Amino acid sequence: MKVEQISIFMENKAGRLAQITRVLGDAGVNILALSLADTADFGILRILVNENDSALSALKDCGFTVGKNEVLAVDVPDRPGGLAEFLEVLNVNEINIEYMYAYRKGAHAILIFRFDDLDKAIDTLSGTEFKVLTADELYSL
Repeated sequence: MKVEQISIFMENKAGRLAQITRVLGDAGVNILALSLADTADFGILRILVNENDSALSALKDCGFTVGKNEVLAVDVPDRPGGLAEFLEVLNVNEINIEYMYAYRKGAHAILIFRFDDLDKAIDTLSGTEFKVLTADELYSL
């Protein structure tokens, strides 16, 4: 149920994001979701893509510092209060969110989470209305 995410360390300068997306496009990699956090000098671009190995290889070949880690993709009801209900389940079970980002696909609100304890989050969410997606389910939306 865990999904691989790629993180790219990048200089905070004009054109750098365009360069990364061009490298991925030229490698035939499609970006499904992304998050960019920055400081004055650098940023971390976190992406979910359809071809992790191709993305990692292409980025490394172009000299980018990249890594991968696991996150959870959760289908949260796209309605007023849906996110609040989800977050309350986490709060009651004392699950800490390190970061999150989201995207919408049709009627699906997909939230990408990095938790301090992914396994506890999976166990907590099983049996709730909040579906933790597999990589195949995520990519097929």
